[in-house]
Amino acid sequence: MQIAIVLYEGMTALDAIGPYEVLRQLPNAELRLVSNAPQPIVTDSGVLVLGATHSFAETPTPDILLVPGSTAHTSAAMADAELISWLQQAHKPSQWTLSVCTGSLVLAAAGILDGLTATSHWMAQDFLPALGVTPQKQERIVRHGKIVTAAGVSAGIDLGLFIAGEVAGQETAEMIQLAIEYDPQPPFDAGHPSKASKAVRNKARATLLKEGATLRVLIDFPRVLWRRVLSKVRQKQGAAPLTETTP
Repeated sequence: MQIAIVLYEGMTALDAIGPYEVLRQLPNAELRLVSNAPQPIVTDSGVLVLGATHSFAETPTPDILLVPGSTAHTSAAMADAELISWLQQAHKPSQWTLSVCTGSLVLAAAGILDGLTATSHWMAQDFLPALGVTPQKQERIVRHGKIVTAAGVSAGIDLGLFIAGEVAGQETAEMIQLAIEYDPQPPFDAGHPSKASKAVRNKARATLLKEGATLRVLIDFPRVLWRRVLSKVRQKQGAAPLTETTP
């Protein structure tokens, strides 16, 4: 079973590594970390570097594909023509198409979530409607057939275990959970906006907004929305919808 986890500059490491640590233990799992080319990828901290083992072109039909999110670079991934084109093609034959955190925005930019419900990081939920997706703010995992979206960052581990149960059965999933000793007992109970105090929510929001306030966001996100509008106009007029290869 070939599992492709997307890497891109500025991604959040745990979004990918959390589910990776679970999915790599599936029977007959072949893990690929995929990007535009085999290369080092600097994550959002600017310190941790992951290695993409394969290119998109080398991985046309993964059984499972997963897109992680990012604090400040999701919009760049949404506007990456090569990534979006690969997602549109690889999703068709996949057994599972997955996202963690703001990775759901990338799936939405590829048209994969059109008309569906989905979850994302709590700070990104309000962006989903503009992309034709209904947010599920209280859900940690949302499934539509083979498409499964997970909430922010740490939810990727839950997503990995969910998929392990679906693919290999509950006993195998529980074995993996035990192997990684995933038994959350956090010292605090502020892991969702509904549980955190107003002061904590405000500080977290301010920090995340500061980290995400980049020129790329101001340029890339409107460009993605503009292409979606143009595609709908063209379809109404009988023209082919825009693709990432449309000049």
